[in-house]
Amino acid sequence: MTVSTPTTPFTGPAPADRLERAATALAAHRFTVEILDDAAAARTRVQELIPEDASVFTAASETLRLSGIDDDINTSGRYRAAVKPRAVTMDRAAEADDIRRLIAVPDVVVGSVAALTETGSLVVASASGSQLPAYAGGAGRAIWVVGAQKVVPDLDTALRRLEEHALPLETARALKVYGQPSSVNQLLVLNAQPLTGQGIVLLLREAIGF
Repeated sequence: MTVSTPTTPFTGPAPADRLERAATALAAHRFTVEILDDAAAARTRVQELIPEDASVFTAASETLRLSGIDDDINTSGRYRAAVKPRAVTMDRAAEADDIRRLIAVPDVVVGSVAALTETGSLVVASASGSQLPAYAGGAGRAIWVVGAQKVVPDLDTALRRLEEHALPLETARALKVYGQPSSVNQLLVLNAQPLTGQGIVLLLREAIGF
């Protein structure tokens, strides 16, 4: 007798009707939403959305890394005012305030989220909090690339996805890279945008990232 193993929760892409519900709710909350087929389409769209002379900060994100978006922004040389390459060359002690300001108020911030609810909320967790000021309005424009597996019915499920799924994966990554576990030290829930066009969600039909 063969016993089937249940599919791991929160990993499968949401079907089209759930993506549409999430997109409709986000649009009602003044987010700009585009549903794209895959990460390759998002990679192209991000390049179209960011002026080459813009200061742009990329939040730590497996979605950006796996899609190639992080490399496009930080290592390709396309964006002369990319924040991360500049910050790496600065003295973290003597220029700490300047680094903080660069990260908090870029022209554009690009990243992802832990979960997106069908009621139109984005849930972001952070150990350092470095990306949160830009996400919460410090950036002139925020772009979030969101895999279809991150769409959940409501905020309670979003928080459960964060604790049960995303955090263990991020902890494993952090232990490998930094030698210490991750943690949810700060949590940001974005329910609406004050201005239409300030926050852009590129919602993918495929699963990518944590």
